[in-house]
Amino acid sequence: MEQRHLGRTGLRVSRIGLGTLTWGRDTDEHDAAEQLKAFWEAGGTLVDTADVYGGGEAEYLLGRLVAGLVPREDLVIATKAGSVADPYRRFDGSRGHLLAALDASLERLGTDHVDLWQLHAFDPGTPLEETLQAVDLAVSTGRARYAGVSNFCGWQLAKAATWQLAAPGARTRLASTQMEYSLLQRGVEREVLPAALDLGIGLLPSSPLGRGVLTGKYRTGTPSDSRGASELLAPFVEPYLDTAAGHIVEAVATAADGLATTPLQVALAWVRDRPGVVAPIIGARNAQQLTEALSVEALSLPDEICQALDDVSVPVHRYPDQDWSTL
Repeated sequence: MEQRHLGRTGLRVSRIGLGTLTWGRDTDEHDAAEQLKAFWEAGGTLVDTADVYGGGEAEYLLGRLVAGLVPREDLVIATKAGSVADPYRRFDGSRGHLLAALDASLERLGTDHVDLWQLHAFDPGTPLEETLQAVDLAVSTGRARYAGVSNFCGWQLAKAATWQLAAPGARTRLASTQMEYSLLQRGVEREVLPAALDLGIGLLPSSPLGRGVLTGKYRTGTPSDSRGASELLAPFVEPYLDTAAGHIVEAVATAADGLATTPLQVALAWVRDRPGVVAPIIGARNAQQLTEALSVEALSLPDEICQALDDVSVPVHRYPDQDWSTL
């Protein structure tokens, strides 16, 4: 699998990443092992997790599998910290919480460092400089090799990256930002992606298949084994089952028919090759589904197909994104 630099750094990762959101919850150890093995054998290196996935079980499971199945040095392990199970505070970016969370992640993963440590979200209750001091300390002590953010809007990303570049002393350059990005969710193109491109920060798209909707599985109803039928995840999928999304899904299916491939591969190839994108993160239900996604390595969409998909899914971005004098 092709390897790409993560932002303006020397770290190289596979251009498809393996997500572990459901590991330890909906994905058991057997299925997780099959996924990791298939991913590694296909040349995949980037494995993305978080301290809150499965209440910590995803990290624990990944650590066990790496110890016995895949050489640690062959993987780029990325995790996140900052989300908390508190009804009054969804995110905690304080130095104390973040560093304690990192140490707990390392213990569960069974490793002395993570390759990429990401702030799970912006915490408005903590001064940003305190949060970024934790990032610097994690890197300077060797517990994290590189650092990134997740779910930061445009101004938050720009502020954090600029602080790291401009503040006195040795600072850690942000390598990446992880955001939802697909044909059904192009909001990052408004401010986040332009900021990332300008600052040399690589984009790691989450939910690149529109929370599974772009595979076409919901075209005629909700399959009983899908996320849309899950009591826990149905609210996650439902926003992408409206009429507008349906038009985009049909366009993807039409393109897939014309290219003799699948809607999954068309949708994934589109986001993989967008400017600024380093590696979409794929969360598969099983190894067979993952293998289909990984076969996108051989697919490059023709320019006319990309343009057609751009046109049918284009978000409405007017003032101030367009020249105000032309409106």
